[in-house]
Amino acid sequence: QVQLVESGGGLVQAGGSLRLSCAASGRTFSGYLMAWFRQAPGKERDFVAGITLSGGSTFYADSVKGRFTISRDNTKNTAYLQMNSLKPEDTAVYYCAADRPPYSGVSRTATAYDYWGQGTQVTVSS
Repeated sequence: QVQLVESGGGLVQAGGSLRLSCAASGRTFSGYLMAWFRQAPGKERDFVAGITLSGGSTFYADSVKGRFTISRDNTKNTAYLQMNSLKPEDTAVYYCAADRPPYSGVSRTATAYDYWGQGTQVTVSS
């Protein structure tokens, strides 16, 4: 069992930056694939970025590639999402998610993930 707590959301102007953090409880954080998803009002929960166990490989949705960076620090049991050049269409609730073994790779499907945080609101004004 792992509990995830996101922080770092807020209101920012277009072109600005935010850094989201996802703090995980437990001693097995390094054994979980991690990902960030987002959900705008009236829309489905969409994959944003994912990262492998050691952080050696990362994956992004096309809409955020080149602007967002996912990372993790296994010594701090924390995953991060650095968001630069934010756009109004990035406005959503952002969730971190953890996938426990067995897994076959970083999934872009929300149903593949076993644990979720409560979400943090990101609002980008134009």
